[in-house]
Amino acid sequence: MTATTATLIILVVYIAIMISIGFYTSRKTKSAEDFMLGGRSVGGWLTAFSYGTTYFSAVVFIGYAGQFGWSYGVSAAWIGIGNALLGSMLPWLILGRRTRLMTNQIQAKTMPDYFGKRFGSNKLKTVAAAVVFIFLIPYTASVYNGLSRLFGMVFDLGDNGYVYIIIAMAVLSAIYVILGGYSATALNDFFQGMIMLVGIITVVLCTLNGKGGFSSAVEQLAEIEGQKGLGSLFGPDPVNLFGVVILTSIGTWGLPQMVQKFYAIKNEQAIVKGTIISTIFAFVVAGGSYFMGGFLRLYCTTDASDTSKAFIDTVNGKPVFDNMVPALLDSALPDMLIGLVVVLVLSASLSTLSSLVLTSSSTLTNDLIKPRVKNFTDKNQMIVMRVLIAVFLFISVFIACNKNASISTLMSYSWGALSGSFLGPFMWGLFSKKTTKVACVTSFCTGVGITLTHMLLFSFNIEAFSGIKQAVVDMNLSFNLLSPINAGAFAMLISIIEVPIISMFTKKPDAKIVDYAFECLK
Repeated sequence: MTATTATLIILVVYIAIMISIGFYTSRKTKSAEDFMLGGRSVGGWLTAFSYGTTYFSAVVFIGYAGQFGWSYGVSAAWIGIGNALLGSMLPWLILGRRTRLMTNQIQAKTMPDYFGKRFGSNKLKTVAAAVVFIFLIPYTASVYNGLSRLFGMVFDLGDNGYVYIIIAMAVLSAIYVILGGYSATALNDFFQGMIMLVGIITVVLCTLNGKGGFSSAVEQLAEIEGQKGLGSLFGPDPVNLFGVVILTSIGTWGLPQMVQKFYAIKNEQAIVKGTIISTIFAFVVAGGSYFMGGFLRLYCTTDASDTSKAFIDTVNGKPVFDNMVPALLDSALPDMLIGLVVVLVLSASLSTLSSLVLTSSSTLTNDLIKPRVKNFTDKNQMIVMRVLIAVFLFISVFIACNKNASISTLMSYSWGALSGSFLGPFMWGLFSKKTTKVACVTSFCTGVGITLTHMLLFSFNIEAFSGIKQAVVDMNLSFNLLSPINAGAFAMLISIIEVPIISMFTKKPDAKIVDYAFECLK
């Protein structure tokens, strides 16, 4: 049996299980709240795995592990450690209980719904819903992009084969989410999470074994000419490494697809259990992905003379990071294990995709359409959500078909805008009765504003702004202002800082609304 045949068999079995779970859970999905939140009765194990598999996708395994493993060497593993402690453990400890209690108290089903009811403003809800829908699209596109790179390597589909892969993955994720909603997503996430754990451990062991073990691989990294610090504890660029840790860790605190996991969890005992499971899962999956990426330079090169392993854009001369991890896997893994890795990345990506499309369709239906349509029954709401899932996937697929779009750039702008807008208002809204609507609006404006400004100045090749871009390059600062990752991290930190300050000087919130929201925390 060839490696390709074995991979196809594994894929067919995997897809059959996914769709079967969708049909099974569809029988339990009777209402809009069941579809969006699983009836708010999801246990600790399922919620923890759902949180972790939504967190990590092909974006991390293919895009970020490729770019930052290449740039920072073994120190890239700090990103995974930050994801486990700052992005998984702390949100569960700090936000988990309060989010569950308060959203249940005010009957909020989505993050925009939380803003609308917590601050007594339908306009705030509408603006938040628009931000969610718009900026979840590039993140979804980045997940498709990562999937297509790996499938293209395994099956040699040619120049346009990635388009068919993207379409096939969109159809598959749509089927089981449309059938079972949140319950299907959570149950599939558990199954997919187990595959991810086994797959990551296998890939790391094969990567090290291919270069003579850990000590030998680190020594080989240190000997690469002209590349100092790749084998050191904090790497060659600790300042910008810190920016990556902030974006990929603190960002989860304000992302709707992550925070809404706490809406659906069953009870406080499940939160305690989920905290432990989620943290361990992140250590293994994120830590393993970035650690593996740290050895990319032993398997890939940007030396154009070495055509067998060269990963450099012949037009602009820059490294093609998104192709590096697939190349490492092709070199380090035995043929019969390639199928396991394909299912690993597919599992990571489909779990993220399902959460993204469910979050987007729920937000549009519950927060934009329902308030404006009379006699909008529960049945009609479920129909509209299912239609919008298809619409959202279609738009994401269209963007993802642009093969030149960088995985890390798409994700960075998405996370920067979303968490840069929501992190401060959401967190302070849970803890402080003094948080105001004006502070929320200001955070929305700065989060989106910083993201759009950075895109306009540094990502779009607009001739009018070339002088500004060059001036920033000439500054030669240690903190890379051109990086969309650093821009996203900056937006998040600003959101946390500005909300309590602005709340001190703006109109106080309605005492009745605030007291009712906090009543559940007494």
